[in-house]
Amino acid sequence: MSVKKEANGRRSVQVEVEVPGTPEQVWHAIATGPGQAAWFVPAEVDGRVGGTVTHHFGGGMDSDSTITEWDAPHRFVAEGSWGPNAPTIATEWTVEARDGGTCIVRVVHSLFAETDEWDNQIEGTEAGWPAFFLILRLYMQHFAGQPSSLMQLMAMPPKSAGAWEKIGSSLNLLGAAPGERRNASAGTPPLSGIVQSIPEGSHPQALLLTDLPAPGAVFAGVCPAGDKEWVSVSIYLYGDTAASVKARDEAAWTAWMTNLFPA
Repeated sequence: MSVKKEANGRRSVQVEVEVPGTPEQVWHAIATGPGQAAWFVPAEVDGRVGGTVTHHFGGGMDSDSTITEWDAPHRFVAEGSWGPNAPTIATEWTVEARDGGTCIVRVVHSLFAETDEWDNQIEGTEAGWPAFFLILRLYMQHFAGQPSSLMQLMAMPPKSAGAWEKIGSSLNLLGAAPGERRNASAGTPPLSGIVQSIPEGSHPQALLLTDLPAPGAVFAGVCPAGDKEWVSVSIYLYGDTAASVKARDEAAWTAWMTNLFPA
């Protein structure tokens, strides 16, 4: 991954994925609050020029951006900032129909800067999308348009805590291969599903297509954060039982994460 640099100072990164669905179905997934919450994070999207896009990443971390262009169901652009002294960053989303009932979803992040100061941040943003795009594709394949609920679990243990080994052991993902059915280990809230992707490299992460505790998807990942590690487990539930399963199980999953990584 690398930042594209232009003579006028524009720096950008681009990520795309092909997913099943019509442009209208895909647009709902990327350009509405309920759609984004089904595969990314809870969000509100006021779909108009001048409207606001708000994302809730958990732990009190929210981000706001303002929509500057809106052409449903094909393209929208929203502008925001990483902080008081940061340049404005524009995020452009496009949906392009393909033959065979699929669409290309493309996200481009761009900013203007005279130095490389913000390259690491924009590259980090780029690096996060492939995992979420796996969830988006899974959602569009199996659950598009269904009601959804999300349980977000996070922790920040020290690097010495062996975070992935704990998460992988508890969810029974260590040594897993795509296509395998895995059931969570004893002591973990009930979980069963088919492995979609497996952990690789310095940022281990895995994705399950689940049938227990409900039809859905579970994403688990660990990435470095200075002398600590950022641990996240996102449990996406779909269908008419999604809200009731979340209400029933969220406390148990929160306790599970706290037991693995005490504050």
